[in-house]
Amino acid sequence: MRFLNRERRALDEFCPGLDSALASVPLAELERPESIGLKEFKSAGGPALVVPVEHAGPGADAVQAVRVQRAIASRSPSLAIATNMHHFSVASLVESNTRTNGLEWMLLEAIARDGLLVASGFAEGRTGQAILSPTMHANVRDGKVVLNGRKKPCSLAHSMDLLTASITLPDEDGHGETMAVALVPKGTPGMTVRPFWNSFVLAGAESEEVVLTDVEIPMDLVVRTEARADNRLDELQTTGFLWFELLMTASYIGVASALVERVLAAEKADPAMRAELLVEIESAMATVEGVAAGMAHGHRGEQAFADALICRYAAQDVIGRVARRSVESLGGMAYVSSSDVAYLAAASAALAFHPPSRSRMAQPLCDYFAGEPLQVG
Repeated sequence: MRFLNRERRALDEFCPGLDSALASVPLAELERPESIGLKEFKSAGGPALVVPVEHAGPGADAVQAVRVQRAIASRSPSLAIATNMHHFSVASLVESNTRTNGLEWMLLEAIARDGLLVASGFAEGRTGQAILSPTMHANVRDGKVVLNGRKKPCSLAHSMDLLTASITLPDEDGHGETMAVALVPKGTPGMTVRPFWNSFVLAGAESEEVVLTDVEIPMDLVVRTEARADNRLDELQTTGFLWFELLMTASYIGVASALVERVLAAEKADPAMRAELLVEIESAMATVEGVAAGMAHGHRGEQAFADALICRYAAQDVIGRVARRSVESLGGMAYVSSSDVAYLAAASAALAFHPPSRSRMAQPLCDYFAGEPLQVG
């Protein structure tokens, strides 16, 4: 079957052996807590995916990365969603490394060589809160940054080697506050993980609660951005969240693709319906790749992020239609004889829960296309 061949070839190129390893394990086992998915991902070199070649990584560009994530999601939705947060954090470090003289290059090389996993402590997942809202309270004490707060859900809560968290710090000139990113190594005194995720859907993503209590980190592990606490994105954040939207959208397209693949393999659905499913899901992926290709060729900034958001919201609608029609085409016996179909249909709906939500971005997108700067709700 040619369907998903391109994506699985990309996965084999950047993570040799991962596709076959995932394909050999039943979906229900891959999606449960303590799944082998993350272990296989690390063994295949997955953490290094977007680390540049000059820092010991394979340097996948945005197009290659979204193909990899679609392929992973078609095998294990939990693994794709968990590793999206890792890639988002690493891509932000890559962007920061081009702008500062900090320790980002050392972290990137460690991620690539040691297979480190990076969890994201941004406001992702917090209902009613802007994605740029700080998740941790930070104070400067005796030349160190002291962090208090919690992130729930936080993917990779158990397997992470490093946590990135959004904070605000006083400006270096003492006037006002700016956004910053704190890097907290696993095992730092005061960091604990608590149970949080009670759903069977995406349970393998390790989305638990991470709590920081008087956690001290040196100033070297704080990356200052150019943004103030007013929901305006600076270039570093814009690039990071552009990666986030593209990778997340491609992943949920991958979840829906797993259903389409089952319809194509069954060959019992009406040809017109099968063709319709193909047209819908492939057009959604082509749109993602279009934005990703522009990004790979230097198209960044607010316009690229607006394009990614429009692509993502359109894909949400496509994924919903494709999932419903795939379930209908597979029929009742496929639905009741295995949990896979119901599980994939449920997992595909979760793209709507990732920030920024369609409702929060409705007015900002209208304002942006009317000529105002893009604000992120």
